Amino acid sequence: MKLFLFLICTLFSLVRSQGNTLVLLDNQVIRETHSIFFKSLQERGYNLSFKIADDSSLVLSKYGEYLYENLIIFAPAVEEFGGTLNVDTITQFVDDGGNVLVAGNSGTGDVLRELASECGFEVDEEGAFVIDHLNYDVNDEGQHTKLVITPDNLIDAPVIVGSRKDVKPLLYQGTGILADPENPLVLPLLSAESTAYSYIPEQAIKEYPHAVGRDTVLIAGLQARNNARVVFSGSLSFFSDEFFTAPVEKAQGGVKSDVSGNRDVAFAISQWVFKEHGQLRVRSVKHSRVGEEKPPSAYTIMEDVIYKIEIDIFEDGEWKPFSADDIQLEFVRIDPFVRTNLQKKGKQYEARFKIPDVYGVYQFKVDYDRVGYTRIYNTTQVSVRPLQHTQYERFINCAYPYYAGAFSMMGGLFLFSFVFLHLKEDEVKKSKGD
Repeated sequence: MKLFLFLICTLFSLVRSQGNTLVLLDNQVIRETHSIFFKSLQERGYNLSFKIADDSSLVLSKYGEYLYENLIIFAPAVEEFGGTLNVDTITQFVDDGGNVLVAGNSGTGDVLRELASECGFEVDEEGAFVIDHLNYDVNDEGQHTKLVITPDNLIDAPVIVGSRKDVKPLLYQGTGILADPENPLVLPLLSAESTAYSYIPEQAIKEYPHAVGRDTVLIAGLQARNNARVVFSGSLSFFSDEFFTAPVEKAQGGVKSDVSGNRDVAFAISQWVFKEHGQLRVRSVKHSRVGEEKPPSAYTIMEDVIYKIEIDIFEDGEWKPFSADDIQLEFVRIDPFVRTNLQKKGKQYEARFKIPDVYGVYQFKVDYDRVGYTRIYNTTQVSVRPLQHTQYERFINCAYPYYAGAFSMMGGLFLFSFVFLHLKEDEVKKSKGD
């Protein structure tokens, strides 16, 4: 009986588990100062393995299989990873679908800067803070680096950071990030106020700062083409127990809260980066002629077709039907010949249209790419043939003038032949009579 209960509990824990996660720390103190954040992950089913970032036994994979699905790096001061871990292995981990959450600070080392660069982010130099002389907290130490950030500076994507209306003012203390504006995969999750800039507080400003105003990104995200996700925060303190529970009051007045919104935003970002939110999949795809159930071996031009697709979203630990009104279907032969919206019909999305009067090899294509959601790209190739000779209309209305012309020529030829033969016979008889 005890063995049975043990097996049931083990099975339940495996089903509930979100995946093995490797957590790299500068020291074990960070585990205590960020206990609320780590506890929330464990409560959501994550199996956390805490390691020091320069541990010589670090390894991400064995025998070609990854030991972890997610990687958390809360080690800003690390100069070189231990074991077989390095920037190349982490980028390969991302290329193979792994998710990474990184938090730095003003002392972020070169290895994390290189990792950020591989992901399309550029971190300011060592010792630099984001400074704002108008939007700092009353408990700031005098350098105006403990900033009060309003929820309006969050990205407008509830699937990533939650609803901005429900978020309280945020606290931030760390370095600035520049995101590559030409990289469509990079997302500025949290930006600084327009009066902020990134620089070393102890130095006089003699050159243009690394980042200024709203171009100063505080937390940046990346969703790769393979749907792997990376989040890089310039502040390790953003995820700390101190900032989670601290009151917020802007020194210049106007913003005040009993507790910061860091906890809610940090939890939402962790849910997104580890694919608890915004993960889509295609359950099934069907297509056929209207009135039929099975797809034909080939379609014929000008036929009416129906296309159905089921899309699920991962929510609360299970797959549920996804609801949206902006999903489109394209019927493509090099270029789209048909583009139409998919209509929600129960659990399915459906579209009906007439095949163009051009035969060839086509694709039913659904390409759904929205901020915060994994990309849906589904194609189904079909053949479209011309009409058979028995399928053409015998008489076409627009061709009646040509029919009339053809029959008139036939009649004229008959009349000409009759007259010609008749006149020739009369001439012969007349010549004989003479």
